[in-house]
Amino acid sequence: MSFLYPKEYKDSTYNIDFEQLYKEGYRGIIFDIDNTLVTHGSPADERAIALFKHLKEIGFKCLLLSNNKEKRVRSFADQVGAKYIYKAGKPKPSGYKRAMEILKTKADSTVFVGDQIFTDIIGANLAGIRSILVEPIDPHEEIQIVLKRYLEKPIICLYKLKNKNSISKDKK
Repeated sequence: MSFLYPKEYKDSTYNIDFEQLYKEGYRGIIFDIDNTLVTHGSPADERAIALFKHLKEIGFKCLLLSNNKEKRVRSFADQVGAKYIYKAGKPKPSGYKRAMEILKTKADSTVFVGDQIFTDIIGANLAGIRSILVEPIDPHEEIQIVLKRYLEKPIICLYKLKNKNSISKDKK
Protein backbone atom coordinates (compact mmCIF):
# COMPACT_ATOMS: atom_id res chain seq x y z
CA MET A 1 0.00 0.00 0.00
CA SER A 2 3.00 2.35 0.05
CA PHE A 3 2.02 3.88 -3.32
CA LEU A 4 -1.05 5.29 -1.54
CA TYR A 5 1.01 7.10 1.08
CA PRO A 6 2.46 10.56 0.59
CA LYS A 7 6.05 11.26 1.55
CA GLU A 8 4.67 13.96 3.85
CA TYR A 9 1.30 15.07 5.18
CA LYS A 10 0.80 18.75 6.02
CA ASP A 11 -2.20 20.65 7.31
CA SER A 12 -1.81 23.30 4.59
CA THR A 13 0.18 24.07 1.46
CA TYR A 14 1.02 27.34 3.14
CA ASN A 15 2.81 25.56 6.02
CA ILE A 16 5.30 23.68 3.85
CA ASP A 17 8.93 24.64 4.42
CA PHE A 18 9.81 25.42 0.81
CA GLU A 19 13.19 26.89 1.76
CA GLN A 20 14.14 23.52 3.26
CA LEU A 21 13.01 21.70 0.13
CA TYR A 22 15.24 23.97 -1.93
CA LYS A 23 18.18 23.27 0.40
CA GLU A 24 17.50 19.54 -0.12
CA GLY A 25 17.98 20.00 -3.88
CA TYR A 26 14.41 20.28 -5.12
CA ARG A 27 13.99 22.75 -7.98
CA GLY A 28 10.52 22.10 -9.39
CA ILE A 29 7.15 22.13 -7.67
CA ILE A 30 3.99 20.79 -9.26
CA PHE A 31 0.73 21.84 -7.62
CA ASP A 32 -2.86 20.78 -7.82
CA ILE A 33 -5.13 23.85 -7.63
CA ASP A 34 -8.55 23.21 -6.15
CA ASN A 35 -8.57 22.65 -2.39
CA THR A 36 -4.76 22.65 -2.43
CA LEU A 37 -4.11 26.34 -3.13
CA VAL A 38 -7.64 27.81 -2.99
CA THR A 39 -11.19 26.60 -2.45
CA HIS A 40 -12.69 24.71 -5.38
CA GLY A 41 -13.23 27.00 -8.40
CA SER A 42 -11.91 30.13 -6.71
CA PRO A 43 -9.50 32.53 -8.41
CA ALA A 44 -6.01 32.97 -7.00
CA ASP A 45 -6.14 34.94 -3.78
CA GLU A 46 -3.45 37.15 -2.23
CA ARG A 47 -2.01 34.20 -0.33
CA ALA A 48 -1.60 32.06 -3.47
CA ILE A 49 -0.11 34.95 -5.46
CA ALA A 50 2.34 35.71 -2.64
CA LEU A 51 3.32 32.03 -2.39
CA PHE A 52 4.22 31.78 -6.08
CA LYS A 53 6.14 35.06 -5.90
CA HIS A 54 8.08 33.70 -2.92
CA LEU A 55 8.77 30.37 -4.64
CA LYS A 56 10.22 32.17 -7.66
CA GLU A 57 12.40 34.29 -5.35
CA ILE A 58 13.74 31.10 -3.76
CA GLY A 59 14.52 29.74 -7.23
CA PHE A 60 11.75 27.22 -7.85
CA LYS A 61 10.11 26.52 -11.19
CA CYS A 62 6.37 25.93 -10.68
CA LEU A 63 3.66 24.23 -12.68
CA LEU A 64 -0.04 23.61 -12.10
CA LEU A 65 -1.23 20.09 -12.94
CA SER A 66 -5.01 19.76 -12.99
CA ASN A 67 -7.70 17.47 -14.31
CA ASN A 68 -9.84 20.56 -14.80
CA LYS A 69 -10.63 22.33 -18.08
CA GLU A 70 -8.22 24.77 -19.67
CA LYS A 71 -10.27 27.88 -18.91
CA ARG A 72 -10.08 27.23 -15.17
CA VAL A 73 -6.43 26.22 -15.11
CA ARG A 74 -5.17 28.92 -17.49
CA SER A 75 -6.97 31.65 -15.53
CA PHE A 76 -5.37 30.56 -12.26
CA ALA A 77 -1.96 30.06 -13.88
CA ASP A 78 -2.08 33.57 -15.34
CA GLN A 79 -2.85 35.02 -11.91
CA VAL A 80 0.09 33.31 -10.19
CA GLY A 81 2.49 33.38 -13.13
CA ALA A 82 2.92 29.62 -13.48
CA LYS A 83 3.00 27.13 -16.33
CA TYR A 84 0.18 24.61 -16.46
CA ILE A 85 -1.22 21.36 -17.80
CA TYR A 86 -4.99 20.95 -17.92
CA LYS A 87 -7.02 17.74 -18.31
CA ALA A 88 -3.89 16.01 -16.99
CA GLY A 89 -5.44 12.57 -16.56
CA LYS A 90 -4.23 12.22 -12.97
CA PRO A 91 -3.34 9.73 -11.52
CA LYS A 92 -1.66 8.56 -14.73
CA PRO A 93 2.07 9.33 -14.43
CA SER A 94 2.24 10.75 -17.96
CA GLY A 95 1.00 14.20 -16.84
CA TYR A 96 3.60 14.35 -14.10
CA LYS A 97 6.34 13.30 -16.51
CA ARG A 98 5.23 15.94 -18.99
CA ALA A 99 5.30 18.51 -16.18
CA MET A 100 8.91 17.60 -15.41
CA GLU A 101 9.80 17.98 -19.09
CA ILE A 102 8.29 21.47 -19.09
CA LEU A 103 10.05 22.38 -15.83
CA LYS A 104 13.29 20.75 -17.03
CA THR A 105 13.54 18.79 -13.77
CA LYS A 106 13.95 15.14 -12.87
CA ALA A 107 11.90 13.07 -10.42
CA ASP A 108 14.53 13.42 -7.71
CA SER A 109 14.40 17.24 -7.90
CA THR A 110 10.62 17.64 -8.17
CA VAL A 111 7.91 17.84 -5.50
CA PHE A 112 4.18 17.46 -5.97
CA VAL A 113 1.63 19.08 -3.63
CA GLY A 114 -2.03 18.02 -3.69
CA ASP A 115 -5.06 17.27 -1.54
CA GLN A 116 -6.30 13.92 -2.91
CA ILE A 117 -4.74 10.50 -2.49
CA PHE A 118 -6.45 8.75 -5.41
CA THR A 119 -5.47 11.32 -8.02
CA ASP A 120 -2.66 13.55 -6.77
CA ILE A 121 -0.59 11.30 -4.51
CA ILE A 122 -0.88 8.03 -6.42
CA GLY A 123 0.11 9.79 -9.64
CA ALA A 124 3.11 11.53 -8.09
CA ASN A 125 4.25 8.31 -6.44
CA LEU A 126 3.92 6.35 -9.69
CA ALA A 127 5.99 9.03 -11.43
CA GLY A 128 8.66 8.76 -8.72
CA ILE A 129 8.10 12.31 -7.45
CA ARG A 130 8.17 13.30 -3.78
CA SER A 131 4.53 13.72 -2.79
CA ILE A 132 3.09 16.03 -0.16
CA LEU A 133 -0.55 15.55 0.81
CA VAL A 134 -2.28 18.58 2.30
CA GLU A 135 -5.60 18.77 4.06
CA PRO A 136 -8.31 20.11 1.76
CA ILE A 137 -9.01 23.81 2.29
CA ASP A 138 -12.81 23.41 2.17
CA PRO A 139 -14.76 20.29 3.18
CA HIS A 140 -17.69 21.24 0.92
CA GLU A 141 -16.92 19.45 -2.34
CA GLU A 142 -18.55 17.79 -5.32
CA ILE A 143 -20.19 14.45 -4.51
CA GLN A 144 -17.62 12.33 -6.39
CA ILE A 145 -14.84 13.90 -4.32
CA VAL A 146 -16.79 13.49 -1.07
CA LEU A 147 -17.09 9.78 -1.80
CA LYS A 148 -13.33 9.51 -2.39
CA ARG A 149 -12.71 11.28 0.92
CA TYR A 150 -14.47 8.44 2.76
CA LEU A 151 -12.12 5.98 1.10
CA GLU A 152 -9.12 8.16 1.94
CA LYS A 153 -9.86 8.33 5.68
CA PRO A 154 -8.58 4.86 6.65
CA ILE A 155 -5.48 5.32 4.46
CA ILE A 156 -4.68 8.66 6.11
CA CYS A 157 -5.29 7.12 9.53
CA LEU A 158 -2.81 4.31 8.82
CA TYR A 159 -0.32 6.77 7.38
CA LYS A 160 -0.52 8.95 10.49
CA LEU A 161 0.06 5.95 12.74
CA LYS A 162 3.17 4.95 10.79
CA ASN A 163 4.60 8.43 10.17
CA LYS A 164 4.01 10.57 13.23
CA ASN A 165 7.24 12.54 12.66
CA SER A 166 6.42 13.79 9.15
CA ILE A 167 3.05 15.32 9.97
CA SER A 168 2.80 19.05 10.64
CA LYS A 169 0.32 20.18 13.24
CA ASP A 170 0.95 23.90 12.87
CA LYS A 171 -2.13 25.91 12.04
CA LYS A 172 -1.64 29.37 10.62
